[in-house]
Amino acid sequence: VQGAIGFDNVSFHYVPGHDVLQDVTLHSPPGATVALVGATGAGKSTLVSLLPRFADVTQGRITIDGIDIRTVQRQSLVAQISMVLQEPYLFSGTIADNIRYASTASDAEVIAAATAVGAHEFIMALPQGYHTPLAERGVNLSVGQRQLLSFARAIVGNPRILILDEATASIDTHTEVLI
Repeated sequence: VQGAIGFDNVSFHYVPGHDVLQDVTLHSPPGATVALVGATGAGKSTLVSLLPRFADVTQGRITIDGIDIRTVQRQSLVAQISMVLQEPYLFSGTIADNIRYASTASDAEVIAAATAVGAHEFIMALPQGYHTPLAERGVNLSVGQRQLLSFARAIVGNPRILILDEATASIDTHTEVLI
């Protein structure tokens, strides 16, 4: 997967007859950074949720490298995409387990991902470092720390497409620049 993304005349509705998106056309070459800016409720999160097929378009098509994503097995599709959401979700287990989630990353890859997003230092300051157990939803960490772990999880598998949906809302400006 190279990562060329195409939205061709995409429309979508949750309730028939009330389109949330109408005739959206957007093309992004591999490696590009695209920012969607708009008012709350304008459909930004809806638009990005269509790419991993959390829902299917009601009109038009979405392509990756020219291939309609509806023709690809969902498991194959989501293996190429990572998302970081505004509200990160962590599960009970260790910090390393949370970063490694759904990947076969080695310890070195987990540490490299954490270092890349600026999380390594705070992790190493914890009593058991990467082996520190997390409570459900990571409530024993700050919101910013949970967000950093979510970023590390997103990049550890080296996805071809990375979606950030208001992902830096809980991170200080200095760390946001590092990411």
